[in-house]
Amino acid sequence: MEARATAKFVRVSPQKARLVVDLIRGQNVGDALSILRFTKKRVTREVEKVLRSAIANAEQKSEAVDVDRLVVSRAYVGDAPRLKRIRPAPMGRAYRYQRRLSHITVVVEERGERQ
Repeated sequence: MEARATAKFVRVSPQKARLVVDLIRGQNVGDALSILRFTKKRVTREVEKVLRSAIANAEQKSEAVDVDRLVVSRAYVGDAPRLKRIRPAPMGRAYRYQRRLSHITVVVEERGERQ
C-alpha cells in the first residue's frame, strides 16, 4: 500500500529542490526526517512538510500500517509554471527574468511490499 503527497507551486527552483529530494529517496522515513532536519537548505522545510503529509496519508488509508516500516519509495520534483518578471535596466531598458516554481511529490510505502 502506497501513499503520496504533493506540494504544488513551491517558490524554489526545481534544480535546488532536487538536491534535497535526492538525499531522502529510498530511505527509511525516520532516517529521511532526520536527514531533512540537519540539511542546511531552505527547501528542506517544504520537503519535510510533504513527507509528513505522505506519512499521515498512509496512516489515514490503513489503520494497520506500521510507520517504522515505511520507506520513501519515490520522490521527485517537477517544473511548475514560471513567473515572468521585469527588472529595470540602464537607459530606460528592462531585463526579463523568470522565477521558477516546483511541484514536489513524495510517495511512501511499507518495506517488503514492492519486490
